[in-house]
Amino acid sequence: MVQSVGERAHAYSGCQGASSTRLAPIQFTRSDLSKAALRRSPLYSEELGISLAAGTDAEQFKRFLASVLLGARISEAIARHTFLSFARHRLLSPARILAAGWETLVKPVLSEGGHVRYDHKTATKILRDCMMLQGQYHGSLRQLHASARDCRDLQTRRERFYGLGPLTVNIFLRERRPWWAKSDPEPLPCVKAAARLLAIPLERYRRKSLAFVRLEAGLIRHRRELTPTRP
Repeated sequence: MVQSVGERAHAYSGCQGASSTRLAPIQFTRSDLSKAALRRSPLYSEELGISLAAGTDAEQFKRFLASVLLGARISEAIARHTFLSFARHRLLSPARILAAGWETLVKPVLSEGGHVRYDHKTATKILRDCMMLQGQYHGSLRQLHASARDCRDLQTRRERFYGLGPLTVNIFLRERRPWWAKSDPEPLPCVKAAARLLAIPLERYRRKSLAFVRLEAGLIRHRRELTPTRP
């Protein structure tokens, strides 16, 4: 087992890129955060029923859509509910989403998922991204990957989609590492900081391995438990 989170007290940068701040003294909530448990963490895609190992454009687009929702200014729970709303309405392809149109995305799809505060902006973002995917890559994310020269070019091509920042691009790419040769984004600051906090040497893991991707997902999932709070 790793040391209890309560035995370590260092503030660190969060997933949103906030600057590190030294606080004293700090209490952490406790959780089962052993290396073995983290290495068994389910992927975010698995929680949504997405099989990236299948390699099909249908499954790849589901992750594409999920990354846009998970990267928005909403909770992870609302992002998951909204993705399931898209699934219920059978809007899991760029062609179907474009055919549905903006008003349908806003209501009922996004509203049923609880995504109401930024629903208009998100509907526009998803439609414009689907238009770009259709126009430049014939609706195929596999073609997007094939068109990229290397990892950096793949990230750059993804960043060109409408309204997407580095966090959303990281969400899109990180769980693809074992299956896409050119997908290998740098782990988020919160992942590196959480690993240091738990004395987990990330450099000893092969980043393209499924074990690393599960560990990364576990550290992200537990980031709030590791966030320092004043007593």
